[in-house]
Amino acid sequence: MKILLTGATGYIAKRLLPVLLAEGHEVVCCVRDRKRFDVTRFASGNLKVIEVNFLDKASLVGIPNNIDAAYYLIHSMSASTGDFESMERTSALNFRDRMNETAVRQVIYLSGIVNNDTLSRHLSSRKTVEDVLSTGNYSLTVLRAGIILGSGSASFEIIRDLVEKLPVMITPRWLNTRSQPIAVQNVTEYLNGVLLREDTFGMSFDIGGPDILTYKEMLLRFAGVRKLKRHIFVVPVMTPKLSSYWLYFVTSTSYKLAVNLVDSMKVEVICRENDLHKKLGINLIGFEDSIRMAFDRIEQQEVISSWTDALSGPLLERGISDLIRVPVYGCLFDKRNAVISDEEAVINKIWAIGGKTGWYHANWLWGLRGFLDKLSGGVGLRRGRKNSSDISPGDALDFWRVIYADRKEKRLLLYAEMKLPGEAWLEFRIEDKTLFQTATFRPLGLWGRIYWYSILPFHAIVFGGMIKKLSQVQ
Repeated sequence: MKILLTGATGYIAKRLLPVLLAEGHEVVCCVRDRKRFDVTRFASGNLKVIEVNFLDKASLVGIPNNIDAAYYLIHSMSASTGDFESMERTSALNFRDRMNETAVRQVIYLSGIVNNDTLSRHLSSRKTVEDVLSTGNYSLTVLRAGIILGSGSASFEIIRDLVEKLPVMITPRWLNTRSQPIAVQNVTEYLNGVLLREDTFGMSFDIGGPDILTYKEMLLRFAGVRKLKRHIFVVPVMTPKLSSYWLYFVTSTSYKLAVNLVDSMKVEVICRENDLHKKLGINLIGFEDSIRMAFDRIEQQEVISSWTDALSGPLLERGISDLIRVPVYGCLFDKRNAVISDEEAVINKIWAIGGKTGWYHANWLWGLRGFLDKLSGGVGLRRGRKNSSDISPGDALDFWRVIYADRKEKRLLLYAEMKLPGEAWLEFRIEDKTLFQTATFRPLGLWGRIYWYSILPFHAIVFGGMIKKLSQVQ
């Protein structure tokens, strides 16, 4: 069967794609930027990648007409605290109109549980998208999930940050809100299981795991799995804004995402009973087992996707392709080079940079810069990286985004997502036994230039020490 997969660079779609290919389906992946999609990871002749921006109706013309089913896995919650609802509605309308022109029989939408009279903006937006999609000339199947747990998921990483960093927690009262988390493996099983099953056409199903827990109970159970003793005290005085700041500064989430998460966490998300898992033969995974499975993935370096895979920041909305062309005019540079003896060894060190490995020299300065970035509303350093030795275009790397990564060309290009009065790139390139390291900064007005020259004394420490350590091979 021919399947259309939207949101193909997102967290869930990256998990679902290998499953669909293994089933022998022909899959057409929709991405905003083809350079962010690493086709070489999938040894299949049944995979096609097309560039589509669902906010631009004209770009949908490239979607084939002869598709049998389509997955709608597009969400914009982290894009903006102000306009994600209108973005999601516009995307859904454009998708529905294009699907009406095709032979598609079924559209499958992954939504959120909406069984509360007072919905958060996030869940309300999901329901609006569902209503839009339900008016198409096809059969709609809706799977409504609560918290999704898996290696790299936003919920898992937030819980992990809180439990592993804070022995004692003074927490907002929404930690007493009940939820029904579900393992990401079960989510992909549901998504694959309902594919072109006529008994699910025109239906919606709440999907969750076997456990109904408060957020406090989740934190304590997570601590139990990790064999950590934690104390949690819930106080009623934290406003939603204070709660968002608390979540933002303690965890790796962005502030925009923290605001929307706090808004959602005040609402109970518990499944209405159904027997779909029995019909599909799905064995529901409990909370503790979900956590153990996630850590098994992490330890085996098999984290397929991460919540940080989504592009962030308005400058990146124009796509990676534009950012690969590092500007020269009006820019300031820190250029260094070093002769090396073992190119492969240096490439391995470059490909492992950031995350737990660090930046090889003056990591405390990198940490300080990350802390200051958090204070100013940036992403900070806590995003880390999802694999310690492998990176691909589009990956988050601390407060950088991987723009270009090619081991054969011996080139890695990073783009800064930290708060800056301008734009910044960091490039590593090897030619003829020489390592070239270039930091490029395009200042925005006078403040940009003041910023660059104010930190100039630190360049010798940070960049000079970094290339020295990178070029040394033991």
